[in-house]
Amino acid sequence: MFKRLFWIGLGVATGVLAVSKAQAYVKANTPDQARQFVLGPDQDHVAMRTLEGLITEFKTAQRTREAQLNQQYSGIIKD
Repeated sequence: MFKRLFWIGLGVATGVLAVSKAQAYVKANTPDQARQFVLGPDQDHVAMRTLEGLITEFKTAQRTREAQLNQQYSGIIKD
């Protein structure tokens, strides 16, 4: 079990390192207009905007599914 956790942690750390290096390379070697087209005007906080978007999308899907389940099962259980 500890081997598995070690390798998962190593994989995550390698992935984070690779992504950060790739982003630094893209920022250093692309023209500003191209970066703004791809990354948007706020290029320093792309990761936070992406994470916020993912969390918002997840919460929206969760609320939608919860509403569907509540509607589906609200008539079955009666006190």
